Amino acid sequence: MTKKKIKAGSNTIALNKRARHEYFIEDEIEAGLSLQGWEVKSMRAGKANISDSYVIFNAGEAYLFGATIQPLSVASTHIVCDPTRTRKLLLSKRELESLFGKSNRDGYTIVALSLYWKGPWAKIKIGLAKGKKLHDKREDIKDREWKLTKERIMKNARLG
Repeated sequence: MTKKKIKAGSNTIALNKRARHEYFIEDEIEAGLSLQGWEVKSMRAGKANISDSYVIFNAGEAYLFGATIQPLSVASTHIVCDPTRTRKLLLSKRELESLFGKSNRDGYTIVALSLYWKGPWAKIKIGLAKGKKLHDKREDIKDREWKLTKERIMKNARLG
């Protein structure tokens, strides 16, 4: 499951766990989101998913594409709620130019890593990513399993 349920007191709305498995994350940047009122209410209820989302550029602006925010059943009737709407990212001009330049290099893309609250504002952490090959993913899994095995051995050594 790529979405983390929000807990009491937690600032995290949604996580993209698959991103770190599928990509090498070179750089991380925090960006604001331009949202509508119903989207903020839905995010407070934890109805957001960023597992398949990435950043696209259009006319010198950055947009979050593929993020899903499910509308609440009590949403207003006079507003059309589009769950997969392309949302504008709020970045400084320097950050935009830097990301645009880096993402135009070979094999780089910009993916959403996590969606969270920072005070009253919704923020999204995006990462400059390069795709992993199958052997890289296998190596990561092998390292993770060895780490768990090592911890088990150390725990048994302390107990025994």
